[in-house]
Amino acid sequence: GYRVSLQGNFFGRNHTYMTFPEYNPRKHIKLDPPLNIQSNATASKCQIWWSVWNVPWYLTEILQYELQYKEYSMSWEVALNKTLPSSLPQVEIEATELRSGIAYAARVRCKVSENENSYHSEWSEWSQTTVFKRADVPKVSENTLNTKMMQFLFIPLSFGTLLYLFWNCKLSSRYCCFLTLGQKASPALTFPRQLLSFSHSIVCTMGILR
Repeated sequence: GYRVSLQGNFFGRNHTYMTFPEYNPRKHIKLDPPLNIQSNATASKCQIWWSVWNVPWYLTEILQYELQYKEYSMSWEVALNKTLPSSLPQVEIEATELRSGIAYAARVRCKVSENENSYHSEWSEWSQTTVFKRADVPKVSENTLNTKMMQFLFIPLSFGTLLYLFWNCKLSSRYCCFLTLGQKASPALTFPRQLLSFSHSIVCTMGILR
């Protein structure tokens, strides 16, 4: 540690005043504010990142950041504050915390982490601000939604109908074994025509849906 004293000439006499009998620079740190704060907002989240300057390398890994953001038109007194859990110079804000179409301003400051015993510092001054706006979520048109719903329902219904016709054909074929040679053809023999007609309907419907 160091001893800090103040010397001066008062009323023609030299005096020495002990200001800090034991001064440790590691316990009295104030860093420069972060620089180059930038942001990128999408419909799902907003990414904010920055850099630090004039910070020794052994302090960069134990830094603590605080983010402050607000609606652009509001005062900083009503801003939201977040103490970040990581020493990385970046953060993400979920879209659920932002109003769509509203411009926001954000800034950040730093200090040595409070969990660090070897160093102690005050918060730096706030950085410059970055402005961002959450992107609007694209809306799906009603026609597109209806078409997708019809396509989703069409496949299981078509499969069920084909299975039903196949099962009827199988039962009818068994019944035909008991018919005499003089009787007319079983309705099951018309199954291929029904299948071809149904297949044609499927192709036409799929063409309409597309």
